[in-house]
Amino acid sequence: MKAAVLYGKEDVRLEQRPVPQPGAGEVLVRIQAALTCGTDLKVFRNGGHAKMLEVPALFGHEFAGIIEKIGPGVTGWREGQRVVAANSAPCGSCFTCKRSQPNLCEDLLFVNGAYAEYLLLPARIVKKNLLEIPEKLSFQAAALTEPLACVLRGIQAIAPNRGETVVVLGAGPVGLMFVQLAAKAGTRVILLGKGTKRLEAALRCGAEVILDLATLEDPISAIRKATPESKGPDICIEAVGRPQAWSQALSIVRPGGRVLLFGGCPAGTEVPLDTRRVHYDELSILSVFHHTPEAIRQSLNLLANGIVKPDLLITRHAPLDDLPAILRKMLTDQDAVKTAILP
Repeated sequence: MKAAVLYGKEDVRLEQRPVPQPGAGEVLVRIQAALTCGTDLKVFRNGGHAKMLEVPALFGHEFAGIIEKIGPGVTGWREGQRVVAANSAPCGSCFTCKRSQPNLCEDLLFVNGAYAEYLLLPARIVKKNLLEIPEKLSFQAAALTEPLACVLRGIQAIAPNRGETVVVLGAGPVGLMFVQLAAKAGTRVILLGKGTKRLEAALRCGAEVILDLATLEDPISAIRKATPESKGPDICIEAVGRPQAWSQALSIVRPGGRVLLFGGCPAGTEVPLDTRRVHYDELSILSVFHHTPEAIRQSLNLLANGIVKPDLLITRHAPLDDLPAILRKMLTDQDAVKTAILP
């Protein structure tokens, strides 16, 4: 089979690999769609990921496909079924799993290799995070299940109320999913980001105010002016993953406001904290990581019921052979949202 292999910083190669054969409890999936994402871009740029993989490694983790072959002992599944799976599964028995925080599992099992013709799913993922795709949902739309599950957990944590003002920092795929979910919650959404097509997509996702970071000398003042009495938003969601954006988020919200620090910054990063403001303005600061089996199922239901619009997020399609060039372009391209890689 043809597969993308990550060897290091900005080094992805397409290679011929043997088609893996499923062992006990495992399932082989023939990939129908794999999506590019910000996490894969960071892994590509940095040449690895502390939790998800060690190079050289098969690459990619947002996917949907068809069951090609079932290993011994697998029940409840059949060849030919349309499926989507999460890229991880918790153990269910460690300290954090027992405390209903399976996303922080001490033995969280990851799977990579979605940018390929076939992907072998480990038994634990088959057991805990393999789902059938609803009949009317396309493979490309179903492949959004994993990133949307992460965003859904963020929305649930920050708990926006109808009528509140929400600022989203970042117009990438994650930021646009936050816009859709926050707008569906009945909030007034302001988005700060870059890229003409991404900003246009934000309007279609439900943002009422669009602020182009590339044209603003003072983004914080511009955001405040767009909020009631210029006090700042009730909620600020950081979806960039840079220290500057974390600092902006903490400085933007109104007194008594809530901040969701969603984007992961590089290891070792430190962000200055205005302790006076956090304390005397009574700010609530939250962060979430990854997803849970429950969120994966809720996410798929949102997509199946049309609550989140995949066509606003998947803006390009390409064959697997184009993947290395697409990743290189993503390092500087601020317009594309997600590209569906179609093996």
